[in-house]
Amino acid sequence: MKKKIITLVVVIMLWGGSQIQAAIDLLVSSRNTNSILRYDGSTGDFIGEFVPNGSGGLSSPTGLAYGPDGNLYVASQGTNNILRYDRETGSFIDVFSSGGGMFTPDCITFGPDDNLYVASEFGANIFRYNGQTGVFIDEFLSGGKNNSHGGLVFGADGNLYVSNHNPWQSIDRYDGTTGVFIDEFVPAVSSGGLVNPLGMEFGPDGNLYVCSFFGTQKGIFRYDYTSGAFIDEFVPAGSGGLVNPSNLDFGPDGNLYVSSFGSNEILRYNGQTGVFIDVFASGGGLDRPFDLAFIPEPGSLLLLTLGCLFLRRKK
Repeated sequence: MKKKIITLVVVIMLWGGSQIQAAIDLLVSSRNTNSILRYDGSTGDFIGEFVPNGSGGLSSPTGLAYGPDGNLYVASQGTNNILRYDRETGSFIDVFSSGGGMFTPDCITFGPDDNLYVASEFGANIFRYNGQTGVFIDEFLSGGKNNSHGGLVFGADGNLYVSNHNPWQSIDRYDGTTGVFIDEFVPAVSSGGLVNPLGMEFGPDGNLYVCSFFGTQKGIFRYDYTSGAFIDEFVPAGSGGLVNPSNLDFGPDGNLYVSSFGSNEILRYNGQTGVFIDVFASGGGLDRPFDLAFIPEPGSLLLLTLGCLFLRRKK
C-alpha cells in the first residue's frame, strides 16, 4: 500500500508540474478601467478582459486573491466591498464581503485559517471575514498603530505582516492567530528609505520584498526574513521605467513581476539579482495597474492534490 501511494505521489507531481507550466496566465487589476485584464503568462501578450468593465459593480479594482474555493476575489475600492468571480470564466458570482467598517479596500489575502483579510487605504485596521460565507468577523488587529495600511502578507511563522503608510512608514508584525501587535518588524529609521509601502511578498529566498510607492526611492526593498534588517534596494527606483510600484509577485519562472502603477506596465526583473529584464505586459488598455496574480498560482494545484492525499492516508 505504501509503495502504491509513493508511486501515485510521483505521478501526481509529474502531472501537476506539467499542468502548472501549461497554465500560467497573468491577471492584472486595471484600476482606471474597472476591469481585470488577462495576459499570456509566457509572452505577456494581451489575451482579453478576464473581468469586463464594471462586472458585478466593479469599481477601481485593487487587490486580487484566490480563495480556498479556487475562485478570484477582487477588492472593489470604489464600492467598498470584495467581489467574487469564477476562476475559469471570470463571470461574476457575488458580492462576497462588505460592511464591518471596510472603506477603500486595498490589498487582500486569505490567511492560514482560510478567512479573508482586508487592508483599507484609509482605514485603521485589518478587517477579517469568514472565508466561506463572507460574513464580517472582526477588526483583527489590536495594539500597534492606528493609521492606514497598505499591504499584508502571512509569513512562514504564521504571523501577519502589515505595511503602514504615513506617518509611520514601517512594516509591523502581528500574531497571526490573535492579531496582537508583536513589533515593528521593519522600523522607519532602519528601512533604507521606504516611503508609503504597499504590496509585499516573501520571495523564494525567504526574505521580504516590499514596494516603496512614493518618495525618491520608488523601488523594491528587500529585508531579512528573520530580523527585518534592510538588505538592499533589490530593484532601484526607475529601473526599466519603474514608476510607483504598487504590487509584486514571483512568477513560475522564478522572476519578479512588478505593477508599475505610474507607467501602466508590468515589469519583469531577474528573481535572483533584481536586474531589469523587460516590459512584460502593457497592452489592452491597461490603466493604473494595482495588483497582479498568476493563474493558477504556482504550485497551488499540486499542493492541494498532495494535501488531500495526505489527509486520506492519515485516516
